[in-house]
Amino acid sequence: MDDNAGRCHDVVRMLMLWKGTMLRVCYNAALLLAGLVAGLAGAELAHDDPAQRAALPEFRTIPAATPDELTSANGWPATDALRGWSRSLGGPTSDRYSALTQITRANVTHLQVAWTWKAGDGGGDMQCNPIVVDGVLYTPTPGRSLAAIDAATGKELWRTDLGLAKVGGYEVPARRGLLYWPGEGAVAPRLYFPGGRRLMALDAKTGMRVESFGDHGSVVMPAGSTAGGAVYQHVLVIPGFDRDVYGFDLISGTLLWTFNTTPKAGSPGGDTWTTNPPYNAANCWGGMALDESRGIAYIATGSPKPNFDGTDHLGDNLYCNCVVAIKADTGAYLWHFQEIRHDIWDLDMPAPPNLVTVMHDGKRVDAVAAVSKLGNTLLLDRVTGKPLFPVRMRRAPVSRLPGEQTSPYQPDIELPEPFLRIPIRREDLTDRTPAAKLFIEQLTSRANFGWFEPFEESKPTVFSGTHGGAEWTGAAVDVPTGRLYVSVNHQPHIITVFRDDDPPPAKPASAGEQLFLQFCAACHGPDRTGLGVAPPLRGLRHRLDDAAVRALWKTGRNLMPPAPPMTPEQSQALLDFLMARDRGTATAKPDPQALPRYSFSGYRRLLDPDGYPGIKPPWGTLACIDLSSGHKLWQVPLGEYPELTKVGMPKTGTENFGGPSVTAGGLVFCSGTKDNRIRAFDSDTGTELWSADLPFHGSTMPTIYEAGGREFVVIPATGGGKIGGPIGDVWVAFALPQ
Repeated sequence: MDDNAGRCHDVVRMLMLWKGTMLRVCYNAALLLAGLVAGLAGAELAHDDPAQRAALPEFRTIPAATPDELTSANGWPATDALRGWSRSLGGPTSDRYSALTQITRANVTHLQVAWTWKAGDGGGDMQCNPIVVDGVLYTPTPGRSLAAIDAATGKELWRTDLGLAKVGGYEVPARRGLLYWPGEGAVAPRLYFPGGRRLMALDAKTGMRVESFGDHGSVVMPAGSTAGGAVYQHVLVIPGFDRDVYGFDLISGTLLWTFNTTPKAGSPGGDTWTTNPPYNAANCWGGMALDESRGIAYIATGSPKPNFDGTDHLGDNLYCNCVVAIKADTGAYLWHFQEIRHDIWDLDMPAPPNLVTVMHDGKRVDAVAAVSKLGNTLLLDRVTGKPLFPVRMRRAPVSRLPGEQTSPYQPDIELPEPFLRIPIRREDLTDRTPAAKLFIEQLTSRANFGWFEPFEESKPTVFSGTHGGAEWTGAAVDVPTGRLYVSVNHQPHIITVFRDDDPPPAKPASAGEQLFLQFCAACHGPDRTGLGVAPPLRGLRHRLDDAAVRALWKTGRNLMPPAPPMTPEQSQALLDFLMARDRGTATAKPDPQALPRYSFSGYRRLLDPDGYPGIKPPWGTLACIDLSSGHKLWQVPLGEYPELTKVGMPKTGTENFGGPSVTAGGLVFCSGTKDNRIRAFDSDTGTELWSADLPFHGSTMPTIYEAGGREFVVIPATGGGKIGGPIGDVWVAFALPQ
């Protein structure tokens, strides 16, 4: 998805730079076709029944756990023990909490750079939260090695080239997770981490491969892996990137068990798919947490695939969009809780769950919290999976796409309070400048808006999409108070779904394609997927016939003039190209009973002509939620555009991919913003207390540790990634003056 998003983003940015006449032409072209798209072929396919859906109650509620169903806190982990950072995300609970107190609200303004380290083997978007054990910091490098650094001085101690591909693919060492295991007996301490298609083990002291683990230090991951694992007794639990969760013997690397994240036919949950689940559905690319005291692993899962088209996998699609609890020693299923049913919007559960202890119904309760792209926080009993607050489900709209059937209900959660505005409405569109306002109004003139709005063929849909709400960077938790801190993106997407069973254009280009490139490509795109307000023209043969297209060419509509003069031969050639007849497609009308094949126009952010989000600010925030009460305590902008601040705009926040970490000193540290800064916030009020420039934007969450008697905050500042910008190879550590 990352590569596609980048390419599509570049295309949209080019379109947004086009001003004046070209924009008006595209806009008018869209108006011309808007009314005709409603005449979709394929109406014979099964649809949701609007009357039947409307007859359902507007709301249904999943009841909260009763007091006697709540699991009393057992005191694990002890707060005083949370002073280390031996696993990415701080430890098995994934809470990114440090009990260190040397840096406080009172002295944080005195922080200064203690050391910097340059990897020197290339630039890259490093998303692994570094770990620190016994004064040694461990981290992957852009050159796909693993390095050990003196955590007090920044001096490199060793570096191991792992033999992975240097560019492309996902064979990135410890992409989003690294784990230190202290060893036992004659077995020396080890580092475990995913390496794309392999699970790898290194000697923590020397960096050498552990020859006795698997095949000379690595074992094949059946479905690859990018998220870090966790250890329970002698089992290393690690999620698969494409599917499933695996348990490996910690010493030998032998595969012990597999938990299928897409249930097989005949097993519980198997009836929630109308066809065999796709290979990469319900994947765990966000991460996991582990309750060592109970031997339970918690997994957050992704959406069904393909994104935006659910016609070939109708049903609730378990265990997609779920928090799943399994036994860490055997992989046996314990429980699940699903946020979105039949997700067609790519709204995965994107982040590692957090293990929390909260006050509820008068007692301390052990729970698991999971933040989502919808801006929800699922708060569930750690043992039973029952929600601590009632979960309101709201009647959802029926599908507008032939062959699609939406779920009757989707989550409309009240507590814990959401941290994202859902849905985006037309009144939320930008008014930053008159030009930006006009541009976005035109860009969205044909678009659908709404709560869980289904897709409609060849019409754009605006929603808080794949970069909205919480992301893989997830949340941090102040363990003693049960307060959750999450960085939030308020970044809408504009997605267009279209019928996509046209064969590729002929080579060399036919006469019809040449005419298309001359007359139509400026608005509809050279690949016919649509640009901005202009709809896709792929699959046009399913929506219009020759006579309708010729009529449009002859008369035009609204402000769009008639098509340029063409000879009969030219108009026929152009029609043959648009209808895919010039490359051997049968001339017969497509079978209306055939299952449609849909594609989409790319992961397109809704951006104004200057590249800012196409909605009113804030565009990026940091939020604090009291999980005991369920109420949001504060939410403040995260990041800024200095050029907008200079002209008097209040701080807007920016799109961000970094994530917070929290300390017992009353501070929340967070980076990942477009303005290349790291910040410290008061954990009680959200007041920004300190910030510092970075050479590139921080690309993961800060690690907080103690070395040589000093408390440090270190951030990989390597830039790039989903928010773009230059890439680098610098790690920056901050500390108080000696």
